[in-house]
Amino acid sequence: MPQMNRDQRNAAWQAANQWRARAAQTQPTGLAGGLKLLFTWLAFGALMIVGVVFGLFFLLIGWAMMPFMRHKLKKRMEQMRAQQAQDIGGSYASHQASHHEASHNTRPGHQEVLEGHYEVKDDR
Repeated sequence: MPQMNRDQRNAAWQAANQWRARAAQTQPTGLAGGLKLLFTWLAFGALMIVGVVFGLFFLLIGWAMMPFMRHKLKKRMEQMRAQQAQDIGGSYASHQASHHEASHNTRPGHQEVLEGHYEVKDDR
């Protein structure tokens, strides 16, 4: 522990004594001060109880809403997957089936057809 010189110890001691004197002056004296302190603690306790009740209420509401929110998000994900599959040009299963057929029909001169919208133009 570092050694403090005498002036520093005296300054800290003086500050501590000043704080103690101020605390003694602000302590409630008599019946009126005691009642004020009691009501302050009662108000603080009541606010704490009200806060805990509100917190538990909102926690229970959140827990009750979780299954509904999960269902809603699941539906939204299914819609997004369906939209993405439609944008790509079909579902994964139909893509695999067409790929499987194309791999079995590999004859010389046979061309593999890509999925999409095509038009055959007549050159006549």
